[in-house]
Amino acid sequence: MSVILLILPDFLLIALGWLLLHRFGFDRHFFTQAEKLVYFVLFPALLFHSITRAPIALGSATVLLAATLGVMLGGIALAWLGRLLVRPDAGAHAATAQCAFRFNSYLALSLATGLGWADAQATMAVILGFAVPISNVGAVHALASRHGGRTLRQLAVNPFILSTLAALACNFFQIPVPQVLGRALEGLGACAIALGLLCVGAALSLQGGRQHAPLIAWMTSAKLLLLPLWTLALAWMMQLPARESAVLLLFSAVPTSSAAHVLAARMGGDGRLVAVTMSLGTLLSAVTLPIWLGLV
Repeated sequence: MSVILLILPDFLLIALGWLLLHRFGFDRHFFTQAEKLVYFVLFPALLFHSITRAPIALGSATVLLAATLGVMLGGIALAWLGRLLVRPDAGAHAATAQCAFRFNSYLALSLATGLGWADAQATMAVILGFAVPISNVGAVHALASRHGGRTLRQLAVNPFILSTLAALACNFFQIPVPQVLGRALEGLGACAIALGLLCVGAALSLQGGRQHAPLIAWMTSAKLLLLPLWTLALAWMMQLPARESAVLLLFSAVPTSSAAHVLAARMGGDGRLVAVTMSLGTLLSAVTLPIWLGLV
C-alpha cells in the first residue's frame, strides 16, 4: 500500500492535466507554453538546486554515470532489437525508437523525492542531467534523415545539460551559491514537477496507431519491463551502492517523456504514433512502477 501511495499523487496530477484540457476548457496553447516554461526555466532551476545542495563525491559519481551510460545504451539496443524482431515499417520504427529509452524527468525526480532519502533527489538529478544528451543523440539519430545537422547545436544549448554542468562545477569546486539565489531557485523548482506532470497529462492520447500494435507493444515492454531488468543486472555487476542502485532502477522504470512526440513531429516522423506509444506507456506504468518500487 505504501508503494501505491508513493506514486498516486503524481498520477493524480497527470489525470488532472488530462481533465483540464479535455473537460475544463484549457486549450493546447496554454499547455504548450506551460511546458516551454518548465523545460527552459523551472526544471533547470530544480536540477541546479538539487545538485548543489547535496555533496557528491567525484569517485562515486563516476561509477554512477558509467552505470547510467550502460542503462541508456541498453535501452537504445532494445529499441533497435525491435526492428529485427517485429520487422515494422522503417519510418514508424524511427519515430518510436526513442520510446524504449527516453524518460519522463518530471516523474522520475518526483518519485525520487518521495523515497525520503536525503540524497535521493540529488542522485536522480545527476542521472537525469547525464542521460539527457545520450537520449537526445539516440532519438535524433533515429530520425536523422532530416535535420540531423542540428544535433550538436541542440545538445550545446539544452537547458538540462547546462544546469547540470553548472551545478556539478559548483559542487566539485565548492563554489558557494548565494542564499538569495538559492531561495529563488528553490521557489522555481517547487513549481516544476507539478506543472510538468500536468503537461504530461494534457499530452496523453490513444487515438491512432492500431496498425502498428506489435511495434507499440515492443517499445512499451522494452521501456517498462526489459530495461529495468537490465538495470538490475547492471547494478549488480557494477556493485553499485544500494541507494544508488534503487534510484537508477527507478530512473529506468519511468515511462517515456511526453516531449518524444514533439521531437518526432518536428523532424518529420509520425508524431501521433509516438504520442500513442508514450501515452500507453504512461498509463501502464501505473501498474509496473509499484512492482519496481516494491523492490526499492
